[in-house]
Amino acid sequence: MEWLNYHHLYYFWTVIRERGITAAGKRLNLVPSTVSSQISALEEALNVKLFQRVGRNIEPTEMGQLVFQYADEIFSLGKELMETVRGHPKVGRIPLRVGVVGPLPKIIVRNLLDPIFKLPEQIRLVCHENKKEALLAELALHEVDIVLSDSPMGAGSSVKAYNHTLGECGMTFFAVDELAEPLKQGFPDSLSGVPMLMPLQSTTLRSELDLWLESRKITPVIVGEFDDAALLNAFGQRGDGIFMAPTVIADEIRRQYQVSVVGQTKEVMYRFYAISIERILTHPAVVAISTAARHHLFAQDDKEA
Repeated sequence: MEWLNYHHLYYFWTVIRERGITAAGKRLNLVPSTVSSQISALEEALNVKLFQRVGRNIEPTEMGQLVFQYADEIFSLGKELMETVRGHPKVGRIPLRVGVVGPLPKIIVRNLLDPIFKLPEQIRLVCHENKKEALLAELALHEVDIVLSDSPMGAGSSVKAYNHTLGECGMTFFAVDELAEPLKQGFPDSLSGVPMLMPLQSTTLRSELDLWLESRKITPVIVGEFDDAALLNAFGQRGDGIFMAPTVIADEIRRQYQVSVVGQTKEVMYRFYAISIERILTHPAVVAISTAARHHLFAQDDKEA
């Protein structure tokens, strides 16, 4: 059975209703080029031409008008369904769909999301991990409510969304006791020549670390690179090398992995963002996450680990 991509159909339907791709992009929170590419994908799937250019404008072809009639009926029925359902008392919990960029430390993610379970509203958390680009695409399609990331959305992104800074903190370096003790004195220069576990080179944190090490002329021996912070920590727990984590979770890392602090620095900052299609956050759970992060979680970075 061939399946119709209803996202593409919705974009096509919106273009006709809004009388143009630019206006439709504003309605959909997408740049015009993204809307155009999605309509091209629909035309390819249907094997028909949906629009034709008339002067400086585009108008639906005869087949485009037919497809629009079907789309209009489909989305009218969808609206009727939603209005019918909303006419009944709401049951269950308010969903919060969170996309998590892969390299984020899971302890940080848990701490960021913890405030939602203390709200008077009952929240049902749906949380999944993926690459940033894939999550931003889901955000544009309203398949996730927010994306948690260690870097902001770039200016060249095709998704119309907004960066909300949650906070920042320095880095703490850890190791098993026998490896950590001789390195504490003289930190960070003492890191030269010692085995170190690092994030992948493609990550934002790795770029920051490389610049810092180079500026201090510190040359550790990189024995492992990871795209998952929990896996990196597990190797560090086994004694395979020095590893690092955001200072705000230093106490938890030390307890959970039974390791010692080698040293700390604020010359390398780990930053956290919530990316949303909303300029002003309104979802009660997202507001709680942002408020708690800025006023509590990252406000404690000055304490000693």
